[in-house]
Amino acid sequence: MFDQLRWDYLSCYGHPHLHTPNLDRLAAKGVRFDRAIIQSPLCGPSRMSTYTGRYVHSHGASWNNTPLKVGELTMGDHLRDLGMGCWLVGKTHMAADAEGMRRLGLEPDSVIGARVSECGFDVFERDDGMRPEGPDGFYDEGGALKYNDYLRSKGYESDNPWHDYANSARDDQGNVLSGWFLENSDLPANIAEDDSETPYLTRRGIEFIEAQGDQPWCCHLSYIKPHWPYIVPEPYASMYGPEHFLDPVRSEAERETDHPVFKGFQNSPVGKAFSRDDVRAKVLRAYMGLIKQCDDQMGVLFDYLEKSGRMEDTMIVVTSDHGDFMGDHWMGEKTFFHDASVKVPLIIYDPSREADATRGTSTDALVECIDFLPTFVDVAGGDASKLDHILEGQSLLPMLRGGNAPDRDYVICEYDFSTSPLAGRLDIDPKDARMFMVADKTWKMIHFESGHRPMLFNLRDDPGEINDLGGTNAHADVIDMMYDRLFDWTARPAARTTISNDTIRAARTSGPARTGVLIGVVTEDDLPEELTAKYRNRKVPDMRDKETRRA
Repeated sequence: MFDQLRWDYLSCYGHPHLHTPNLDRLAAKGVRFDRAIIQSPLCGPSRMSTYTGRYVHSHGASWNNTPLKVGELTMGDHLRDLGMGCWLVGKTHMAADAEGMRRLGLEPDSVIGARVSECGFDVFERDDGMRPEGPDGFYDEGGALKYNDYLRSKGYESDNPWHDYANSARDDQGNVLSGWFLENSDLPANIAEDDSETPYLTRRGIEFIEAQGDQPWCCHLSYIKPHWPYIVPEPYASMYGPEHFLDPVRSEAERETDHPVFKGFQNSPVGKAFSRDDVRAKVLRAYMGLIKQCDDQMGVLFDYLEKSGRMEDTMIVVTSDHGDFMGDHWMGEKTFFHDASVKVPLIIYDPSREADATRGTSTDALVECIDFLPTFVDVAGGDASKLDHILEGQSLLPMLRGGNAPDRDYVICEYDFSTSPLAGRLDIDPKDARMFMVADKTWKMIHFESGHRPMLFNLRDDPGEINDLGGTNAHADVIDMMYDRLFDWTARPAARTTISNDTIRAARTSGPARTGVLIGVVTEDDLPEELTAKYRNRKVPDMRDKETRRA
């Protein structure tokens, strides 16, 4: 899993200038998914949906560092029950439910407590890749600690080499030019390429694989890049220029939108910055360079897997937690519902012979990231269909092996912006500062719980999502249809996770009558004798008379 990697910035998805031959060759060996949709356009909640196989509305971790509540089953819980280890190498952006653990008496340093604290993973190395520091301290006290130790061991002296070297440039006088400032994004990071974050994490992933025996394992190799700070070392810093950049997807009509929430995101500091062509050009140099570096490191990983023989028995899933607007629609970052943000690359290589028929193919089936975990359950020898009261996604294994795609008419994405300054400026109550996207292959509708009008896009006629059709009554029938779908989705029994649907079905025929509870039965002959045998042909003395009872 890469962080903030756009689907359309790989050559196998059509980028004309950013060539990614290693991911392309994986796509040639597997299946490329063209409609893979995340469940929230933000790192934390998107990842929690991937790790639980459940919508944000279900697991509740709706913002970065909002704890995933104790009791939510995760990838590690499901796979370990099937005899498969589940390990983390890299980022999760998971926050532990410390209060819930305290209430249940789970010690963080116990095996169970550690797994609950780490989203169900056993940790080979957690590196959320972030060690920013401000007047209130570090954003993440545990961020990049091992990586910083590694950098110091290589001679990068600093109290925070993650910032001063890996994510900053240097001028001729030795001054640190911070990668946090977008004006520095086109400068090379002051670090040897082999010591930068992406190669480092690739090596750690290979070290994990080499440490495993013949037991089955799942490795979440989770890269921080091409996520900001947008800066990359040479030779990647000089690889791309204006002749390689795609024009931003936006229009003046969008800028004049009457929608307060959409307008608010455009007018945020990051939206204003990425609306500037000079800023976008600087960032794109780094962003494209970071992606090229990621692809080169996939080449290192795939070469290792082939030489070690692991390519023959290892399923590989390549994806991202969300995209990046990069100035499209006058926005930066990812926190809205255009495809630049919510559609992600997804390539799955299945080494089994059953998958030979689908090698090198692509599909436009509607796929959600909650489908990964059911797929892995099936790969591990389980039956995800028996867990449909918990897992809200659908296994992709059948379609990988020539069968049917998931039976799905629409996809859902959610975003809770209640902690954002925009919610404050618009005076929106926290419970109302939520947005929901429902989309099929033709239409995409965005509902605002704040009461603002919906937005609507025709994806067939307007694939760039430029023309918002939600401001008039011309498509009222489409909006009604999409709301019907949204209401159907909200009515799902997501909270009932302790009893399976199979158990419920079995109760229909082995219900109360088989344990002696007979409701509405008039005579003993109304039911089969086996159900009433305990109540037939029984004799007892008459105990109604006091004298009889004394005797």
